[in-house]
Amino acid sequence: MAKQKIVIKVPMGSERCRSKAMALVAATGGVDSVAIAGDGKDRVVVVGEGVDSVGLTTALRKKMGGAELVEVGEDKKKEEKKPDPVVVAELPWQYYYYPQPPAVVYDQQAAAGYYSPPGSTCSIM
Repeated sequence: MAKQKIVIKVPMGSERCRSKAMALVAATGGVDSVAIAGDGKDRVVVVGEGVDSVGLTTALRKKMGGAELVEVGEDKKKEEKKPDPVVVAELPWQYYYYPQPPAVVYDQQAAAGYYSPPGSTCSIM
């Protein structure tokens, strides 16, 4: 069922009357939103699904001393469709163990060009 918009003209002279009318309308089943509109703030705009417009007008007429049904129609506001949230699959953590590089042994004599095999007694070569 589509949402419908109901506009009811109610004589409301003070802020107290406005809040009383809004409380009465908001307590009705199926009402999604209530607003006060018009230049003299004398219209109650009701948006909802399955709201009995005649019953609502009758209740306002009894409580507020008068009410007139002005307009009943389909709500023109389109509800924005939110895109479905994207679910990203989480992969388990993986630890990579890289092999350590070989240890570098630096021999000062071999770097300078002087190399004697181990165990030799000759220091000059």
